Amino acid sequence: MEDRQAEYQEFDDFQGQSQKKTNRRNILKDIVDGSVLTNEFFVSNLPFIFFLAFLGILYIGNNYHAEKMVRKTKKLEQELKELQPEAIATSSELMQQSNQSEVARLLQEKNLDLIESREPPIKIVVDKKAIE
Repeated sequence: MEDRQAEYQEFDDFQGQSQKKTNRRNILKDIVDGSVLTNEFFVSNLPFIFFLAFLGILYIGNNYHAEKMVRKTKKLEQELKELQPEAIATSSELMQQSNQSEVARLLQEKNLDLIESREPPIKIVVDKKAIE
């Protein structure tokens, strides 16, 4: 008796496995031939499926935009590194040219009739009441 039960159980297990395989084949067949699109579950959840598709598109677009911004930032950082020595050199040159002694030398070279003042500047204070 126990032998028969074991045989039946093996047969049931075999049938269960073959049913799983046929179910998988049927699901694959339904997807390929498009009949899954007419399934009531699919039709009733169509707005949610569209929403998920929209979120997926937004996710992909956001990822693309973020990568584009990262590339742009790296490019600008590289450009900044390249221009920084030039800015330092220009600033140094400007500081050198704006020294009082350098300005006086340039005035003499250009033969301009400007002379350097030896007196400090005077601050003129005007009372507001005197203006009115």
